Amino acid sequence: MDPRRAIWECSSSEDVTRPLLLPVHDDMPSTTRGRSCCSALGSVLANKYLAVASGPAACALVCALGDLGGHPAARNMLGVLAWVFLWWITDAVPLAVASMAPLFLFPAFGIASADDVARAYMDDVISLVLGSFILALAIEHYSIHRRLALNITSLFCGDPVKPHLLLLGIIGTTVFISMWIHNTPCTVMMIQVATGILQRFPRDQLVEGGGGRRRGRELQRFSKALVLGITFASTIGGMATLTGTGANIILVGMWSTYFPEQRPITFSSWMSFGLPMALLLSVALWATLCLMYCTKNTGRVLSDYLDRSHLRRELSLMGPMAFAEKMVLAVFGALIVLWMTRSLTDDIPGWAVLFDGKVGDGTVTILMTTLLFIIPSGKNDGEKLMDWGKCRKLQWHIILLLGAGFAIADGFKSSGLTDILSAGLGFLKGAPALAIPPVACVFSSLITEFTSDDATTTLVLPLLAELGKSIGVHPLLLMVPGTVGAQLSYLLPTATPGNVVGFGTGYITIKDMVVTGLPIKLFGVAALTILMPTLGSLVFGMESGVVAL
Repeated sequence: MDPRRAIWECSSSEDVTRPLLLPVHDDMPSTTRGRSCCSALGSVLANKYLAVASGPAACALVCALGDLGGHPAARNMLGVLAWVFLWWITDAVPLAVASMAPLFLFPAFGIASADDVARAYMDDVISLVLGSFILALAIEHYSIHRRLALNITSLFCGDPVKPHLLLLGIIGTTVFISMWIHNTPCTVMMIQVATGILQRFPRDQLVEGGGGRRRGRELQRFSKALVLGITFASTIGGMATLTGTGANIILVGMWSTYFPEQRPITFSSWMSFGLPMALLLSVALWATLCLMYCTKNTGRVLSDYLDRSHLRRELSLMGPMAFAEKMVLAVFGALIVLWMTRSLTDDIPGWAVLFDGKVGDGTVTILMTTLLFIIPSGKNDGEKLMDWGKCRKLQWHIILLLGAGFAIADGFKSSGLTDILSAGLGFLKGAPALAIPPVACVFSSLITEFTSDDATTTLVLPLLAELGKSIGVHPLLLMVPGTVGAQLSYLLPTATPGNVVGFGTGYITIKDMVVTGLPIKLFGVAALTILMPTLGSLVFGMESGVVAL
């Protein structure tokens, strides 16, 4: 039983009307006092009071001792950042609550007015995320994701089973789905598909050292490869599109905040860079898993327990695609087309030119999402494809985290902290420009192993924007590697919720994650080092050089 629950049940069972008798003398034995002190300490730790107090304490310490050359607003901004950061990494309060802290901290410390900070929590980028989450819930509600996964996986299973092709199918399916929905629900969904496959294996032979037989070792190795493949592929797929992960959205929002006069990062422009990066990492993941976990005997062993007919049986049980599923897919497909064609090139404008450029990706996302609440489902009279009751699982904590990131970016700029950081980083001006992107990527990828991708991106992007100005390079040459590096989170379960889902299956250990994830992380840094000054320069228009704040 949870000790907190036990304490609650005990306290609630007491007669609250009974008068409390306070002893005049302390007759409590020393051993009892010792147990009482330990119990009190345990209660403090269990309720995270120390973690809660760490935020205000750090803020007070920075404000009392910090000296930023007579800039109180910048000092206060640094203290508030320490407060919010500590609440994020210690989980002192729920993530959504910690992300709302700037709403009262910024006005209280004179950083921004209440109206200004509140605007950061709802703009076109937030609309894009909100609409994407609702569309993902519709896909999940009608099991479209499961149907897609079974169809694609059955194509690669082979008869007899070919482990390399099966892994390729699973990884490819996961990457594709993760491009359009958030990484965590993608991992949860695909892990269910993997579980349906792994349940056909004898559980006693999947236990470490079970029987010591070669067959058991082969099954165990392939099970690890399958779970690791899904866990890492869901993170890789999120890199390809703006809606795949919150880190990409944070980059877009901060770029427009810091450099509003520059060409914005659109859905199509990011995909032109993110998709090749994701494909390279997917191939690296597949090759790593095949080399480390598949042998010549794996296919022969798997054929005794798994065949293509198993996947087709599951697919047949789902029945033919209903009208509602077809309509959700039609809305989804139309939205993708609108995303990709809103802004094409400088010479060939997209459909946004019809509206004088006043529409954004969030505009069409909300428009198409609204259709889900209008189009009938074809099941019951008056029932629509979606209703608000089906939206109860909306990931508001992610939306609020994005809003906090945009508010922090505004706070950096309005408080003058950006100018101070820019002056303080001037000593890096002589560093080779091409050597900086991998450093930024490694720096971000190390932090992300201990906190979420979104929190890491929120913290490092303002610093990287100032670093770009200080050393005389285009800020995106640093900000994009910082964003991608925050998503190279493969080593620890704490790095991302998707890792927790994979680790929670019991098929993999932390050692498996480190041994498998480290070469993929290194490959990601190397690929980014090559792609950023070449493809990235072309896609993001970085030929112009330094961008002035």
